[in-house]
Amino acid sequence: MTAAIAVIDGKWKTMVLWLLESGPHRPGELRRRMPGLTEKVLTQTLREMAADGLVHRDVHDVWPLKTVYSLTSFGRELSEALAPLSDWGHRRLENLAEALPVS
Repeated sequence: MTAAIAVIDGKWKTMVLWLLESGPHRPGELRRRMPGLTEKVLTQTLREMAADGLVHRDVHDVWPLKTVYSLTSFGRELSEALAPLSDWGHRRLENLAEALPVS
């Protein structure tokens, strides 16, 4: 369990996984879809995820350079493994909302 959590540890990694599930994205696209994320932190997050084998970095030899990130098969496998945890989180939020006092 610890080895799995270490791979998704961090504020942005699960969000990047979720966004890349829909297909390849350029870094600027990812940043626009995640308000509050700086370019530096995105770069660091993507490097860590690439080092862990979750994302593939594809640099196109055009000017200006075009970099595209996509999920690897290992990254897709992790995303599928996290789906039940995501479902549990949604149920938890629903339970918390139901428990709030009505004003």
